[in-house]
Amino acid sequence: MSDPYETTEAHLGRLLGRALNSFDLPDRLVERLGTALAHSSSLCTTHRIPAAGVWREIRRHTYLLADGGAVSLWELTYRQEGDRTVRHEVFASKAETCLAVSRLFGEAAAETVLDPAQPLGDDEGDQDDVSGLSALLAASASVGRHREYAVEQSADHARRVLRRAENADRPGETVAALLRSAYGHQITQAFGPRQCRSDGRDAGFSLYEHAFVLLDGREVSLWEVEHTATPDGRHMCEVYESEEAAREAMELRARVR
Repeated sequence: MSDPYETTEAHLGRLLGRALNSFDLPDRLVERLGTALAHSSSLCTTHRIPAAGVWREIRRHTYLLADGGAVSLWELTYRQEGDRTVRHEVFASKAETCLAVSRLFGEAAAETVLDPAQPLGDDEGDQDDVSGLSALLAASASVGRHREYAVEQSADHARRVLRRAENADRPGETVAALLRSAYGHQITQAFGPRQCRSDGRDAGFSLYEHAFVLLDGREVSLWEVEHTATPDGRHMCEVYESEEAAREAMELRARVR
């Protein structure tokens, strides 16, 4: 969201002033931005490796121009391993932003998603840029604690996961209160779907990790078991605070190995 007390001119000046590479922007683009009447900013993705002190965030800044058009700038804010300095770079397209991520963090996967046979088109007025960028950068996520968090109503997502849990030992109010400060999340399938025998008949099992990043930088996961090992075969969801507890619950309901 934009700061209601900051003018668009001041916002643009501050953005270009802190970017290390603002001089690389096309002159024509900068000229058009000089006619901006209003602006809006949103956080698209955040990536953290707490143990290494590494993090990066990508924001999209959209400007409404005097000619009725709109222009977006993509800002990459990051800190690299062994360096406490926070740096900013700004780009005219999502493709350039992804290439910068690859250059700075060695994530070749970010480049492989860019199909050279497909035209990237003009980012101006492209309504699906935010979701497209999230999907593009998610492809560069690696195992372990290297995560790509989508920033899209994560606290509400956590609330819905906890609400559909039917197990008596589901996480309580302490965890629910903690997750109210979640601003990014990632969903990963850790097991299944797999059909197993339960009480003499087939039952389906799946296990998902819902990983959240909180405003204070902490990471919290919920482990959701989806199964049909119920008396009437209906679909049931259970949620646990640890992967171990979730897998034990699956084994309790069927011989899942």
